[in-house]
Amino acid sequence: MRKATIATCLATMLCATSVKADTLLGLYIGGQVWVSQAEGSFGEGSTDQATVQLKDQNQGSYFVALEHPIPLIPNIKLVSTTLDTLGDANFNGSFEFESVVYDVNTNLATTFDTSYIDYTFYYEVFDNDLLTFDFGLTVRDLDSQINIVGDVTANGVTTPTNSELSVSGILPLFYVKTIIGLPFTGFNVFAEGNFVSYDSNSVHDYQVGVSYSVLDNLAIDFDVTLGYRSVKLELNDIDDLYSNLTFDGVFAGAIIHF
Repeated sequence: MRKATIATCLATMLCATSVKADTLLGLYIGGQVWVSQAEGSFGEGSTDQATVQLKDQNQGSYFVALEHPIPLIPNIKLVSTTLDTLGDANFNGSFEFESVVYDVNTNLATTFDTSYIDYTFYYEVFDNDLLTFDFGLTVRDLDSQINIVGDVTANGVTTPTNSELSVSGILPLFYVKTIIGLPFTGFNVFAEGNFVSYDSNSVHDYQVGVSYSVLDNLAIDFDVTLGYRSVKLELNDIDDLYSNLTFDGVFAGAIIHF
């Protein structure tokens, strides 16, 4: 709720600013639907890991960005992304999670509810119809809840037992984006990514694809996009979570530029 409120307030302020000074500022609003495939492992230790088999899931992501002509002040972009899925986890031997020790060879029903807001501050090196190149820094505000249910045997009695781990943290990421225009076609190819690697943590979130300009005039631009996106969360002791999870798949989206 806190993140949704922040994003809504900032988007409202950006829209208001654009109305007052649309000859000086550029406002971008966009989103995508993403069919993700997920795989990897998680646990509360680097060696005590359960391998998860997760279902394909439709994910959502949307953004708002404000660009301005002041050279020394970075542009700003806010992106909200969800990565929610469920499936089964397998492991060797017994498995302990949130002080619950699950039986050997027990099937663990697993639910991942993950969301994050990226606050990106970036500069434009090139910005024309043939080439756009941006770089900057992203601050990722990550929230995740992992819930598992499996059998626990005590005093000869086996019962399904639930455990849940809530994870939150701030991750700094490098940001780059490039767009290459294909003259006289209405098409562009693009690549955009956030990435970082430090202290056994490795995170990337990149997308590549093509866009097509449906509408392009002085008042508004409207593009549709199609591409591939990949997110990797290799985390080392973030709120007691160790993980090596990858989400990737095809997305379709749209972008409006005022």
